Amino acid sequence: MGKNKIITVQDIPITVSVGDVDDFICITDMAAARTGGSRASDVIKNWIRNRSTLEYLGTWEQIYNPNFKVVEFDHFKKQAGLPLFTLSVSDWVESTDAIGMYVKKGKYGGTFAHKDIAFEFASAISPVFKLYLIKEFQRLKEQENDVKKIEWNAKRFLTKNNYLIQTDAVKNYLIPSGNYREDLQWIKYAEEADLLNVALFGFTAKAWREANPELAKNSNVRDYASINELTVLSNLETHNAQMIREGKEKKDRFEELQDIAKYQMGVLNEAARIEQKGVIEIETTGDED
Repeated sequence: MGKNKIITVQDIPITVSVGDVDDFICITDMAAARTGGSRASDVIKNWIRNRSTLEYLGTWEQIYNPNFKVVEFDHFKKQAGLPLFTLSVSDWVESTDAIGMYVKKGKYGGTFAHKDIAFEFASAISPVFKLYLIKEFQRLKEQENDVKKIEWNAKRFLTKNNYLIQTDAVKNYLIPSGNYREDLQWIKYAEEADLLNVALFGFTAKAWREANPELAKNSNVRDYASINELTVLSNLETHNAQMIREGKEKKDRFEELQDIAKYQMGVLNEAARIEQKGVIEIETTGDED
């Protein structure tokens, strides 16, 4: 589903699986903390077999899941409350094609539920616990938004402004005068952009799109660049614009840009490595004290 993050709710570590669209919260962590790890699955089974829980899950799926099997859902709902009725999350998902919950196997596995459903489960555990869970989850989202804002501002600062310098140079020095179709001017810009892409990343934008068709629908390779790569890209754009003004051939410019990219990435990555090592040593020293 996505990368895992941990939030602490009343001294209890809760796993959050961060996906592309929505986040899923590990309700096994909640149940294990409240009842002991050995009984966590029983707590979830008892909760999901409840009629009110099934009605909530079924309503959520009908709102968000066009492939939800309503007939199978009605079958479960009719049995809810009967003494012999049992239901697991796996049975629920497999029978109804539900998407609001999933079971992850392995050491760091468990039952994960969409935040809407996880909050409902938290209510069954403890209304107070639910309030703290929502608070910590919101704090996590605020932190992620802050990081995204910083990264966005960095990208805007490092690449967008300097790209104007390069495109201006292309317009003034590389686009031939005379008769040509206005709508074909982008070809020159794309060629210069790929000159930098290959110098820094080692591949063209087209090659990246072909290798990443899903990502390419709403983004490009530079949206996935690291801060160090964006820093170097900014420098390459400025340097390339100057070389264009000087009339250097594309082959010569590429070789020089490639050398600059290799050198600067080496310097920045080494600086980051040293800084990270220093942080780890400080943390280790602090633990010993």
